[in-house]
Amino acid sequence: MEPQVAELKQKIEDTLCPFGFEVYPFQVAWYNALLPPTFHLTLPGPTLAFLVLSTPAMFDRALKPFLQSCHLQRLTDPVDQCVAYHLGRVREHISGVCIHPRYGGWFAIRGVVLLPGIEVPDLQPTKPLDCVPERADRITLLEGFNFHWRDWTYRDAVTPQERYSEEQKAYFSTPPAQRLAFLGLAQPSEDPSSRPAEPSSTVLRPKKPQNSSRAWGWLSPSVSPPTSPGP
Repeated sequence: MEPQVAELKQKIEDTLCPFGFEVYPFQVAWYNALLPPTFHLTLPGPTLAFLVLSTPAMFDRALKPFLQSCHLQRLTDPVDQCVAYHLGRVREHISGVCIHPRYGGWFAIRGVVLLPGIEVPDLQPTKPLDCVPERADRITLLEGFNFHWRDWTYRDAVTPQERYSEEQKAYFSTPPAQRLAFLGLAQPSEDPSSRPAEPSSTVLRPKKPQNSSRAWGWLSPSVSPPTSPGP
């Protein structure tokens, strides 16, 4: 098997096989050769594709957890919806879960700073470290990331030098619409659009925070808030 095909197959297997699926590579030309033109895939013949099979383990490993999760908005065909979800995960996780060599999963990528007009043609790319080299550990990581992310354990895929504080975890566990209230900056039921605009110099000093000590802790110059605005 060609190295590129083998590498992609391994990545897809790492994503799907723990949930009771098997994958096999083929060329689009092989598929088209078996069917009349009406059903041909309009892609070049050598295009790489993967056949995805469900095994008996799929029912317990994929379907049942899927139905118990919050991925379904409307139940129409549970198996088709489950398979579509997991194939979507292939697109999302084909490059793997992002793990930091020092912080594990206790970090987030927040943005990119572009500097138009500054060109550095000699800058060389840095190859990322393989923080989770063992296949079994990668499978555990993917399972934790997709189905048990609320318990935070997937973030310890490598031993981190630093984790989120309990206060930071509580903040990120709070629904975004309620986070100002968590900080003591707004009432939970208050509609920001109904409030009159406040001067920029006083926007961070509400008259009646829910918890004045917590609000002061977040706003005090001696205590910096988390640098990351999301988990």
